[in-house]
Amino acid sequence: MRRSLLLAAVLTLPACAVMRPAGTVIQHPARDWRQVATADDRIRLREWRSSFVAALADARANGHAAAIAREGALLEPDSALGGGPIPNGAYRCRTIKVGARTPGMLSFIAYPAFRCRVRQERDLQGFAKLSGSQRQVGLVFPGDMMRQVFLGTLVLGDESRAMYYGRDRERDVAGYVERIGENRWRLLLPRPHFESQTDVLELVPE
Repeated sequence: MRRSLLLAAVLTLPACAVMRPAGTVIQHPARDWRQVATADDRIRLREWRSSFVAALADARANGHAAAIAREGALLEPDSALGGGPIPNGAYRCRTIKVGARTPGMLSFIAYPAFRCRVRQERDLQGFAKLSGSQRQVGLVFPGDMMRQVFLGTLVLGDESRAMYYGRDRERDVAGYVERIGENRWRLLLPRPHFESQTDVLELVPE
């Protein structure tokens, strides 16, 4: 509990860490994400919708219905539009944590925008959140007509390098990249291991 509160308190602080390039976070990348994902992350990805719906219900029950409504498509489970992979480039990324992971924690909190980057990593794409005290870094894999699959790890605080994916279950992150509007995407992370039931990163080109 103390660790989670500390993480929440410092999320808005800047970080100047130089992270391991996204492509090297996964030691043996393959174009098919199923050959890379851990058993735990396969479950998280499979159950993404029920996790998201439960997170939204918890947030609404705790007085955040209006804040959820204001976000529109960003917090609507079935708002993915398809349309191909997210373009490479620099993004402003805003994190919203939905649903309390444990009793007594916040059930909804929206943070200001940080800096993120999508770039080519050989025949895949790499995603990295470049600032903030919780920074996801990893690879974006082809998914289906509606979404791409993200697998990576979480960098915390002033850490200068990302851990390898699969080394620490608590640091592994998995989710979907979806287009939800014109020049608007989201990275949906079901059942993160810290604080919330679902994390949603809004991605808008800089």
